[in-house]
Order: sequence, then C-alpha cells, then structure tokens
Amino acid sequence: MIGTVRDDHSSATSERTARAAWSAVVEPGDRVAGTLVRILGAACALAWARAAVRGAVNWSVVLHAAGEEMGAADRARLGRALLRWAARLDSVCPERDLGALQRLGGHLVVPGDDEWPRGLDDLGDAAPPALWVRGGLSARSTVAVVGARASTTYGERVAYDLAHGLASRGSCVASGGAYGIDAAAHRGALGAGGPTLVVLAGGVDRAYPAGNARIFEEAVGTGGALVSEVPPGSLPTKSRFLQRNRLIAALSDATVVVEAAWRSGALSSAHHAAALLRPVGAVPGPVTSAASAGCHWLLREGHAVCVTDADEVAELLPGALHHTVDVRTRDDAAVQGTLSDLGTRVVQVHDALPMRGGLDESTIAARAGTSVAEARAALGVLQLEGLAVREGDRWTVRRAARATDTRPTG
Repeated sequence: MIGTVRDDHSSATSERTARAAWSAVVEPGDRVAGTLVRILGAACALAWARAAVRGAVNWSVVLHAAGEEMGAADRARLGRALLRWAARLDSVCPERDLGALQRLGGHLVVPGDDEWPRGLDDLGDAAPPALWVRGGLSARSTVAVVGARASTTYGERVAYDLAHGLASRGSCVASGGAYGIDAAAHRGALGAGGPTLVVLAGGVDRAYPAGNARIFEEAVGTGGALVSEVPPGSLPTKSRFLQRNRLIAALSDATVVVEAAWRSGALSSAHHAAALLRPVGAVPGPVTSAASAGCHWLLREGHAVCVTDADEVAELLPGALHHTVDVRTRDDAAVQGTLSDLGTRVVQVHDALPMRGGLDESTIAARAGTSVAEARAALGVLQLEGLAVREGDRWTVRRAARATDTRPTG
C-alpha cells in the first residue's frame, strides 16, 4: 500500500516542490509535520494530507510506514494537525512561491543538498522542511552574535568589534537582522569583508526592519545570505520570531549574547543553543545596566562563559575546549515575553488578529495556521488576558492595546 501511494504521487510533486509547499502550509517548528515528512517523504506526505482533509483519510499508509513509532496519542495529534493545516493545504501554490524566489535571484535549499547546513539536522522533526535563500550559505564556521534591539552604545561597539574580529579570522557571523546588537554584528562582519548570515522571521523579499534594508543587500552582495524558513511574501510574526531563534542557534557553531534584558529574545537563542549542545558565551556589562541583566544571569547561573573579545569567542568553536551548558532550570517565560507565556498556538492566533474590522474564528484559524477549535480556545485565553475583544462573531486586538502594539507589520 505504501509503495503504491509513493509511486502515484512522488512523480506528480517532486520532493523539492513538496518541501516548498510544506514551508507554506505549516508554521515554523511544527514537529507533527516534520514527523509525517520523515516517515512518508515530503511529496507522499503532502498528497496524503491533502486527501485526508478532503475526507479520504488512509491511516494504513501512515501506520504501515511508522510501524511501532506511532501510537494512539500520535494519531490523535496528527488528526488535530490536519485541522490546523486544512485551509492552507487547499490554497498553497509552491510553484508561485518558487517563481517569486527565482525572480529575487534566490534558490531553495533542502536536506540532501550540498548547501544544506548540517546543524539543522540536530533540530530533528522541528527542522525546517526547506530554506529560502538569497545569496550563498557559507561552509565556514559560524558564530551567532545576538542581543537586544534596545541596545546601548557600549553593546553596539562590542558587537561590532566581536563580529569584525570573527570575520577577520574567517568565520561567518549570523544574526537576526534586527536593530541594535544584530545590526551592529552584521555591520562588523561586513566591515571586515566577511560573510554574514541574516536569518529572517518573514520572507526573504521583505526587509524587516526596513531601516536595515541596505545591510541585507550588502550581506547578499558580499558572499553572505538572507535565509528564511517561510516563502516570499510571508509576514514576520511574533511566533515566527520566537521560532527564528532556534534556527539561528542551529545554524551556528556557537552563540554569543552581547546585551540582553530579562525578556530579550537573545536569551531564547542562548537557550536553544544550549539545548543543541552548542557553546554559549555572554558579554558582561555595567552592573547598573538593565540591558546586560540577561547576560549577567547567564553568567551567574553557569549557562554561558564570559567572553570579551573575538579571541575568547574563537575558543568556543569546534576544535577548542567547549564549555558545556545546562539551561534546564531556566524559566522560559522570563525571556520570551508576556504573549509567549501563553503558548505557541495563542501567539499564532494573536498574530492573526486584525487591528480593525474584525474577523471570524474560521478566518483567524486560516491566517494563524491552526484548526478552528485551537483558534477558538486561544481566543478565549486572549480574551481573559485582555489581549483580544469579541464583537458579535468577530474578533480584534483589544483596543486599549493598540497604542502599544508591537507586532511587526508588512
């Protein structure tokens, strides 16, 4: 049976095209999709999911391929995921997305390609199905230099010097392209004539933030790359920023946090790096600086080693003595922000809420990449937290929150 399904559908949709489709269907870090793709292959998994959401659920195909790996709980989880993917499965057009990428001069990188970063395999089923790339992925050792958007002059200077020194040593510098420490790190690498990797939460056609557009273009033009796990046209949402941190950590051989407040996403990157058994460094700052409080916490708890220059960072790279870190006791809620305390699904639904006009539950679910039931539950949580308001059968962001809403816009 499984062989028949593979023969029927693999030729119609290539593995590369199917992986492009999965990038558009699921939100980053979807382990259920990753498991299904691993078991069946991307093309067969896509065909199976499309048939399943139309009512032709052939469980024997999956159960036969999974063997003892899939129990009743896994089957139930897959059933809920199908509801989550349904709207996008019907509308996704990978050929359109790949055409848009080609017009940008970009290319798709999938597992098995020479350019595929092997570090991503350490993410297991949470690894992206594909990478959308403008530029070239470097085979050099890569160091992530990350930190706060609300950085100080001190932090930006240190980030620039670290990145400049690392690039001069032949390393690629990765960061998230944001204002503050990220931008300083990218500028430092570019100043040394080295490659820099900009890992985006949205599509590679979207310069976010727009003020760093010149940095992004310089990165592509000097041997670096813009990288995303979502297709062109995709918005950079809060949940995608949170998942982007795991990608930065997995793409890098070591991660250095320059400045980070208590709720900085840079600490999330450090957490992911440690979970992947990558070394973590932190730069100390003034004890009176709130911008360095997160770095001091990492150092005090033994989750990172103290680094002050590029030479010390280089000691963290493969071939040097690694410092093993353990962040199992870290309070994730303290670094991912108030919304992320409520869970990934709730963040996705909040991202999908309109500022005005209102949307019904089914439309919000489609925009968020969740099932209607998951969207309904998340909306209830958001309403209780005062982050969403219901008007009849339509939902919007709570009016009182609009003035301070920090969600990225296109």
